[in-house]
Amino acid sequence: MRDFFCIKRIISYICRTFYTMKSFIEELRWRGMLQDHTEGIDQLLSQGTKTAYIGFDPTADSLHVGNLLAIMLLVHFQRAGHKPIALVGGATGRVGDPSGKSQERNMLSEEILAHNLKGIEKQLRHFLDFENPTHGAEILNNYDWTAPLSFLDFIRDIGKHISVNYMMAKDSVKKRIETGISFTEFSYQLLQGFDFYHLYKNKNCVLQMGGSDQWGNITTGIELIRRKLQGEAHAVTSPLITKSDGTKFGKSESGAIWLDASKTSPYSFYQFWLNTSDEDAARFIKVFTLLDQKTVESLIANHQAEPHLRTLQKRLAEEVTVLVHGKQALDNAQKATQILFGNATHEEVLQLAEETLMQIAQEVPFKSLEKSKVLGVSVIDVLHEAGFLASKSEARRELKANAIAINKEKIGEDYIMQEKNLLKNRYILFQKGKKQYFLLEMV
Repeated sequence: MRDFFCIKRIISYICRTFYTMKSFIEELRWRGMLQDHTEGIDQLLSQGTKTAYIGFDPTADSLHVGNLLAIMLLVHFQRAGHKPIALVGGATGRVGDPSGKSQERNMLSEEILAHNLKGIEKQLRHFLDFENPTHGAEILNNYDWTAPLSFLDFIRDIGKHISVNYMMAKDSVKKRIETGISFTEFSYQLLQGFDFYHLYKNKNCVLQMGGSDQWGNITTGIELIRRKLQGEAHAVTSPLITKSDGTKFGKSESGAIWLDASKTSPYSFYQFWLNTSDEDAARFIKVFTLLDQKTVESLIANHQAEPHLRTLQKRLAEEVTVLVHGKQALDNAQKATQILFGNATHEEVLQLAEETLMQIAQEVPFKSLEKSKVLGVSVIDVLHEAGFLASKSEARRELKANAIAINKEKIGEDYIMQEKNLLKNRYILFQKGKKQYFLLEMV
């Protein structure tokens, strides 16, 4: 078994070596992930392994799909043979970044921040390789070097090197001057600049990456490094992701699309990508998957030839769901999709894993009842008691019309509920017509 993992690591190393034949910047460019960069970045990255970082502030206990772009930047950077640092903002999260915000953020309590940091760190570890001996990833918390610094030390040693005029010229500040910005948020760019300075000095980190709205904050760090250390640091930013119809990326009717399966089920996550437009799918498959250029171009060409098959959306949904949740979660999401929108049979429903049923439970009306109120009871009474149908007369009417199914098997009005109806000994999937579902749990 140990030999197997050694071979796997060697293969992984060889793959990364070939990956560097296309430079990191070229990779970002064809994927549409490159907005701006400092001069000389390609030459810098060609001179051996370099270190770069991206910051993630703990505004919630889970990252969302909007954060995936930043994660993919780190993933591509590591695949190109470089060392990524994921920085969690234990310090900056206490302040709040004004970039892209029209008003002040609510301050989070110490307990909530600690909880959020733990969730984000766990998710980041899922995407990066921490075992590589030459460019293994690191997760750092900026609270570790910011907290010991007194306010007086900070404004003397850091604040004196960046003028107010310089800070006022940043877009993130200028856009907030009219509506009002506190000193707390105004100082955010100094804190982020201090992070870059600290990592440059102590971790040999020469590059900071982020979304295009972070350019001002990143260049503050570059300026601080130049003034305090006479060093040369660099920046790379990606375009902010938007949808072609003008609506905000990463939102659905039920709210934000989270990477945490308890907040957004793998089924809902899979459906989010499956329902993207043709134009968006062609962009997103470059940004949010690791498929190579030849494969992506082939998929886009095949989709353009037969767009009704939606092969591009299906592949996009498959790749991103596996990347975030794993193959088993994808299988369950696809089975749930087949149940709710496909032509699944009664036999297929009987074989469903409990994880799949739990995903279905998050998408359809769901209720728990005692077994004594279900087994041995008329289906008419159960449909009404569970709340699936408003009255017994409606239940009787729908049953007479052959519109009700249990676990994809049609039943009549004289049907009595039985033990064999239970999925995994506790669930029953009711269906009315083609698209109305209801999941009942026995307790």
